[in-house]
Amino acid sequence: MPTRDGASLQERIVALIHERGLAPGAPMPTEVQLMDLLGASRNSVREAVRALKALGIVEIRHGHGTFVGHASLDVLSPSLAFQVRAGHGGGIRALHDLVEVRELLETGLIGQVALDTSPTRLAALDALVTGMDRDREADRAFHALLYESCGNELVLQLIGLFWDVYHEVEPTLGPPEERTAEIVVNHRRIVAALRARDPEAAREAMRLHFRDVKARIARAKARPVTAPT
Repeated sequence: MPTRDGASLQERIVALIHERGLAPGAPMPTEVQLMDLLGASRNSVREAVRALKALGIVEIRHGHGTFVGHASLDVLSPSLAFQVRAGHGGGIRALHDLVEVRELLETGLIGQVALDTSPTRLAALDALVTGMDRDREADRAFHALLYESCGNELVLQLIGLFWDVYHEVEPTLGPPEERTAEIVVNHRRIVAALRARDPEAAREAMRLHFRDVKARIARAKARPVTAPT
């Protein structure tokens, strides 16, 4: 419920967290303290805290109290997946847009990665590529490991979010295609460019990888798609 200054109770609780410099994991003021600080009823405070919990901004540990959360982007996955599924044409256009955003992000970063990838990381990437024929999660781990050295937690969360949503919505493209060999070749091309410390080759390898993904989406768009039951 908005207050007289136009801010909702949720916004005021978030402002309180920032004003007090409370870091993720820090204990929040108690429910009674929030009632007193914000001049709100118990029910209003509880409702606002529940809403913030759903966003990952606060964390409720039963028997211990309420703490500042880490606000992971994972909480966006259900709403983003819904938006893609509900999009025009069975969500295929929205899925294409999702992949395009991820491509822009990854091709923009891979050149930086190519300049400084350690032999240990290259070996780990090779191992993940080898495992892609039997473990789909190896693909997710590969892309996460690529950008781990960038030191940008938001990038890692966004790439993980886009990967999860794509694979959740992937059944809208129709029956799965047997593309393991192509996937492995695409990823080996990326690792080879990193090993050569060639930023442009790395960017081109990443573009080819996403071109393959978008080609599958285009094939699905060209044929009638039946939503899974």
